[in-house]
Amino acid sequence: MSGAVAINQAWGLMNLFAGPAGPAACPADQAGAPAAAARRPCRAIAVAGGKGGVGKTTVAVNLGMALAMAGHDTMLLDADMGLANVDVLLGLTPTRHLGHLLDGSATLEELVMEAPHGLKVIPAGSGARRLAQLGNGEHAAVIRAFDELARPPEFLLVDTAAGLSDNVSMFAAAADEVMLVVCDEPASLTDAYAVMKVLSRDFGVRRFRMVANMVRNAGEARSLHQKLARVCDRFLDVVLDFAGLVPHDERLRQAIRRQGAVVDLWPASRSAQAFKQLAGAADTWGEPARAGRGRIAFFGGRAAPVAGW
Repeated sequence: MSGAVAINQAWGLMNLFAGPAGPAACPADQAGAPAAAARRPCRAIAVAGGKGGVGKTTVAVNLGMALAMAGHDTMLLDADMGLANVDVLLGLTPTRHLGHLLDGSATLEELVMEAPHGLKVIPAGSGARRLAQLGNGEHAAVIRAFDELARPPEFLLVDTAAGLSDNVSMFAAAADEVMLVVCDEPASLTDAYAVMKVLSRDFGVRRFRMVANMVRNAGEARSLHQKLARVCDRFLDVVLDFAGLVPHDERLRQAIRRQGAVVDLWPASRSAQAFKQLAGAADTWGEPARAGRGRIAFFGGRAAPVAGW
């Protein structure tokens, strides 16, 4: 079923939203460190949302920066092919992008850009029609390229595109965790539901984590989670955990205009503190259950065939 159909079906559930609240382990570290000092398995987190404009990239950038500032080796992949903007939000000027990886003119290691506090960024191209029209085999090639990294990170954040294209589905399903960014808008709720429906039905994803973005307070954030979780409990065989919230904050808007992360520019602001709490929570998540997906995965070693994506 197409993403458009899934979204239309999800829209039909809006009356329910309005009702009352009723690792795959990374390859072994190549650096030759003794076993006692081995890094923990890396965790790949796909940041998704369905609807555009919910602040997905802002969450991915600031969560990645907060993890890096906490001392974690963190990598941020811009997987919004053709409309990439992670580099813009961080004031970076890439000279190469994922298109160069796919045409063989650069390795993944050669694409890595260094952002403040050691955050590593892998840029995608913006305004590149070819990248916007990649096939599943090329998306799979990007995912498999991470197996070649000599030193996998502790965290890999994947900023997915808006919508429900194969691009979004493949990158989200290849991650250990799917983090849904939701705001208090009907379209945001229905699109997040559609993302969960497709990923659970077609890719076997059974757990999602929700971040309530641009909310006034914790009560509003919890209410959003309850609305979405109530529908999931009724119609989907998934678990939707509440991961955290990001409040309305003028400092966050100012950071975007200044092309920086709010956790770096205004670390004492309300939104920066929220991102730090989210990073701390992500650091405590238990090992993800990947059994039964049978699909390619970030740092998955020998991967399953692409057929069926």
